Amino acid sequence: MHNDTPQRGAWVVLGGIHLLNRTASRRPDEPIVLVRVPPQEVCVPSTTVAVRWDSLGTCRVTALTAEGTPLGRGRIEGSALLPDAMAGAALRELIGDAAAPGVVPLCYLAEHPGGYHAYAQIRFYPEDACFVRIIGEPVGEGSVEALRWLDPVLAAYETSALRLKNQPCHFRTHFAGTELEYKYNLTPGTDIWAASMELLKALRHGELADCRPEYRNEFQVYCFDNHLFDVTGPDPERGYASFIPRGDGGHVLKRKWYAEDAFARREQLYTDIEVTPDGFGEYLRSELGLQVRAMPPFRRVRYDIQCESMRTGHVYGIYLDHCSLLAAPEVALSQCELEYRRSRSLLEHDEDEVLREMERIDRWLLDHLAASGLAKQRTFYSKLSFLRDMVAALPELAPDR
Repeated sequence: MHNDTPQRGAWVVLGGIHLLNRTASRRPDEPIVLVRVPPQEVCVPSTTVAVRWDSLGTCRVTALTAEGTPLGRGRIEGSALLPDAMAGAALRELIGDAAAPGVVPLCYLAEHPGGYHAYAQIRFYPEDACFVRIIGEPVGEGSVEALRWLDPVLAAYETSALRLKNQPCHFRTHFAGTELEYKYNLTPGTDIWAASMELLKALRHGELADCRPEYRNEFQVYCFDNHLFDVTGPDPERGYASFIPRGDGGHVLKRKWYAEDAFARREQLYTDIEVTPDGFGEYLRSELGLQVRAMPPFRRVRYDIQCESMRTGHVYGIYLDHCSLLAAPEVALSQCELEYRRSRSLLEHDEDEVLREMERIDRWLLDHLAASGLAKQRTFYSKLSFLRDMVAALPELAPDR
């Protein structure tokens, strides 16, 4: 069916880097370049927008001075705008060699009733750039070439300068000190690498509405041994204490506090622990005053997918892991975990929105796992519960320390 509805406008705005970092004064004759692009938001309005230059096709480009005087127009391939993160030949011809060296993406504008949603640039590479929304409501109503949006955008950028100019200060964390996590026990023998790649592919292709892999941080691999102790007392300390090796030969101590497996658990990491494996138990007893029982040490292989909601800026980890006992590698547990990690946003959000969004992702993830024959239901079954169950079934696996 033919659609006569005009496509809403979207622009990547280029200008001097000094407009962001204030290393030089703003000049009325300096160029502001409007690059008309296909709308890049995954949803409207988004919190995060990522733009790949080679996906833009041929773009209409308009150069103006900061006071609105026309400098020129042209058409430039997206991939030729900023090769090597510097102005390309066609762009240099439009704005002049004097201004070209300092030109960067300043912001992304999305046309909306009342003006334009404005997104500040926070990351910029030869291949792409990332922008985050900095004003809650549209600004600069009227023609984009009237530049009525420019002063509000630069003022908002300066107001949030500390968070925007220092990576990764634009992140914040809700529910600090609390782990929020759903788990899914995977079918024994699951190939967690293949399952991870399928999940990552699904996210890249937009199968989870409004979400994509986190910008330039979509996948990580971990493999480490874990020495876990069941903390049986005092009652307020119940949960577990787990020692994880650092690259320099030391260990990180992970503490989780909970009386039973649950969605929300208090969690804290201690990175300055200096203790050798033969002293783990004694350290917990004498230094921390805990009553502990050693569990069988295990090796954890984990593949981490970072899933970003482009609508809210919240980032969720989807982790697939395989845990096998060092003394009996055939005794293993494979799980998928969904965990809230952080939020890429300057705008205020209701914390309950994180919970609602996790529920939505949980439904999608469970459907994906079930369709692949990997899991049938959500659980809160913890590594500690798995180790307790294994020791109860095979007492000879319990370490004596």
